[in-house]
Amino acid sequence: MAIAPSIITGKNNRAVLCLEDGTQFIGVSLGSQGEEVGEVCFNTSMTGYQEILSDPSYAGQIVTMTAPQIGNVGVNPEDMESERPWVRGFVMKEASRITSNWRSKESLGDFLKRYHIPSIGAIDTRQLVRILRDKGSQRGVISTRDFDRDSLVAKARAWPGLAGMDLTDHVTCHKHFRWEETLWRVPLSNKPSKKVVALDFGVKRNILRHLVSSHCQVTVVPAQTSAEEILERKPDGVFLSNGPGDPDAVKHGIRTIRKLIKASVPLFGICLGHQMLALALDGSTEKMKFGHRGGNHPVQNLLTGQVEVTSQNHGFMVRERDLPTCLEVTHRSLFDGTVEGMRHRELPVFSVQYHPEASPGPHDAHYLFGRFLASMGE
Repeated sequence: MAIAPSIITGKNNRAVLCLEDGTQFIGVSLGSQGEEVGEVCFNTSMTGYQEILSDPSYAGQIVTMTAPQIGNVGVNPEDMESERPWVRGFVMKEASRITSNWRSKESLGDFLKRYHIPSIGAIDTRQLVRILRDKGSQRGVISTRDFDRDSLVAKARAWPGLAGMDLTDHVTCHKHFRWEETLWRVPLSNKPSKKVVALDFGVKRNILRHLVSSHCQVTVVPAQTSAEEILERKPDGVFLSNGPGDPDAVKHGIRTIRKLIKASVPLFGICLGHQMLALALDGSTEKMKFGHRGGNHPVQNLLTGQVEVTSQNHGFMVRERDLPTCLEVTHRSLFDGTVEGMRHRELPVFSVQYHPEASPGPHDAHYLFGRFLASMGE
């Protein structure tokens, strides 16, 4: 099935998105020329496309934005969540022809070209999202040079998919470093009170800013760092970061977390860190049909009864029926009832599936960083 765009600006500016089920969208190339294969997913956020592009958790994915117009505020260095974008491809309905923001340093199109990311616009993203919701996230390919559907379908189906894939080594830092930047570079009135080691499975910068703003001295270490190396630093707590891929495939991280739990070190996990924490305690995870990605997901805090609006980005989830008795579910999605948070019944160990640092998104869950600080005091 071929779906024609409303505007095609020339043969040399064409792009195609083809899904593994044979659905093909012909549109306009808005990024780099070339071809990329990945998992096609969608994000329902109205803003924050730059933070989404530079979130390491999107490694291996072709991201579709459901908002109709993208690019109107351009790109700037301050809003990068890592040193570069990690998506394999970018899909949108309409790319804004005007960049209108005083902070903008570059257009979205130039940004995508600079980092060699293929992108497609002028397609019916509503129809694409309906397909992904009905059939689930699919393997797909964006191309500006191959327009043969059979060839593209074969390339999409040949890609192994994210299940069973460990991508943390691709996005982690290469050596340890200190992070000292606070939220909006506001200087702290007091010296850091707690030493935190952040295990970098693909950490977002705004998480690190929140930790520093919570009066933590933060050292970021690579994903392969052993528990022994971490404990040698005598941390008051260890943060388990977000990241891409299948949590069950990150065997080295699970082993490290298991040893840290035995050492009774306070732990706080977000997203992939949350999933790996469950696996380290003999729980299980599974791939979701199309995942949770957006900035307006309602989550209920089961400890208080309050509802938080949250920012989310995950395609795997913790399987509740396999949770060990030592873990208590603390947060639940009001969309589908899945586990969004948990805590150990005896140890200072807790995690959430969503992103309390937002960036982009609401600020309802910022209190969790204070809870981590309190757990280190305990």
